[in-house]
Amino acid sequence: MQIQWRLPDGSAFCALLIAAMASFALEAQADSGQAYRAINWANGDKTITLTGRDLTIEQVLAVARGGAKVQLSAEAKQREINNYGLLLEAPAEGVSVYWFTRGAGGQRETHIFDGDPLTPENKAFLEKRMLANFQRGAISGDPPEILDEALVRAVMVVRANAMTYNAPSPQLAQMLLDLLNKGVTPVMQSRGTVGEGDLPILNNIGATMVGAGDAYYKGVRVPAAQALQQAGLTPIQPFAADDNALTSSDAYATAQAVFIVADAHQALQWADLTYAIDINGMNSSVTPLSYLVQTDRPFKWLNWDANRVKEMIKGSYLFSDDKGRIIQDPESLRASSIRQASAWQMWAMLRDDVVTQLNSSDHNPAIRADISPQDSWDLNTPEMLKYYVKGGKNSNGKHGFIVSNANWDPYPLANDLEAFTIALANMDIAIMLRTERFGSEFFTGLGTQDILKTLGGPYRNGYSQHEIWQDVQAQIMPVPPEGYGGSDGVEELEAQTRIKAQRAQAAVDDTFRLLGADLATGTRWLDVRRAQDATRTFGPAATAVWEAFRKVAPLKPDPAATLSPSLTAITFIRTNPASMFAPISEPEANDGKAYPKK
Repeated sequence: MQIQWRLPDGSAFCALLIAAMASFALEAQADSGQAYRAINWANGDKTITLTGRDLTIEQVLAVARGGAKVQLSAEAKQREINNYGLLLEAPAEGVSVYWFTRGAGGQRETHIFDGDPLTPENKAFLEKRMLANFQRGAISGDPPEILDEALVRAVMVVRANAMTYNAPSPQLAQMLLDLLNKGVTPVMQSRGTVGEGDLPILNNIGATMVGAGDAYYKGVRVPAAQALQQAGLTPIQPFAADDNALTSSDAYATAQAVFIVADAHQALQWADLTYAIDINGMNSSVTPLSYLVQTDRPFKWLNWDANRVKEMIKGSYLFSDDKGRIIQDPESLRASSIRQASAWQMWAMLRDDVVTQLNSSDHNPAIRADISPQDSWDLNTPEMLKYYVKGGKNSNGKHGFIVSNANWDPYPLANDLEAFTIALANMDIAIMLRTERFGSEFFTGLGTQDILKTLGGPYRNGYSQHEIWQDVQAQIMPVPPEGYGGSDGVEELEAQTRIKAQRAQAAVDDTFRLLGADLATGTRWLDVRRAQDATRTFGPAATAVWEAFRKVAPLKPDPAATLSPSLTAITFIRTNPASMFAPISEPEANDGKAYPKK
């Protein structure tokens, strides 16, 4: 999916377009009322080694949000060198290469050049062509600009890791690392991709590499050429198929998915914690979590979550007889563990696909040095042998294949983003409803309103819970599959992963809002239950959260407080890892259930 620009080489017109685009971006940023969110460099003393095989979500976050440095492993660097040599050798042997000797998309049959790319004539032609393509990256994509520096850095580290399977020039590969390590962050637009092959977004990175457009240096926006100079970097001269090596990727969508997985992990942990508080606050029956019930339906994640919550409340008064306890709670209380477990299951699927996506190639064309026709029967057929590079001086004798493919189609990642969003919404409705049930003495028990008045009155959510829930509902409408006639029909599919990712992130953010209100309500009801009986206990995790929250949100708040209990709770949840109160480990993958059926 290559955008073919038709601008006069080196013309003043191109410079004017770049300047106008930068001006428009600044105006759009000002109109939005939002400020650029620079990272804090908390991990600036750490270095992550990229191998292309084992990059973790936590490492991406350390680089993106914490400023950790990056370097390539010796193996990954050699793989890039071998692939780059193979790329240079292919046209010398007369092998056609998509998006190098041939055009891209609708121009796939257009000859770009013939023969050895290192001849003086071809070298000069390719250098001029690549430089112009990278410079045009300054006007690529559509506003609004991405104001979260961490997201742009995540895109870069995702691309740097997967690019080890491709054929970047040494200068391109090194510059991508240098931008991350030196604190130079390209101005990146958020729109323009159809959700697969995020070309317009990644083009913005290329512009910074050659000193075109604007960039941020240590959080301050300056011309890209100035940012490079301040960082002690020199603009690169891209070569060969560097525009392809940098942009033929789903790095933007993958980076967004990394953040969703990380943030959702915290939200799901907190959902378990606030549920443990709520069942204490409601004086609930613990039978739905019991061994008997769980062994009747041995779904791995359902059993795991029920057992996890049960451990949080072990020792609670709920396991003691209480004549006032009702036999069955509202379904939002009884089924919360089921809904949360199902969201956990979909989260794990999304997490696994993101990790696979991080450590594999989504590039077109696929290139592999040292793979031979004898390695698979299909490689030894006339059709595949057309793309076999025998090896020569440009590749230091390395042989291999370079073939066209559809690896930038971002499935199953795109499917799992939608599936997780739906699972999260089905959890959120239970959270919203169980919070509301505390407003009814039919569920809480007679006489509790008098205690609430003594404590200072109930915390009421008003319309806010419903407003949040309506927003969640808006995120779960499926994105219709779409196609279009661009590139002469060569690349007619759209994945709209950007839309799916943004909806998923919005649903996660809304979940934190719901959980904040839930925490504020649930902890108030722990106060009620303790007021009813001072000997009552709530279990280790529920008690730890309650006590920690009361330190920042006293039972009788300061009249001059500027935050509502709900907003205080949201801040508390977002700034305190759930693992502080309840360590977490996932269910074993081999036995299929947390409770063996006897």
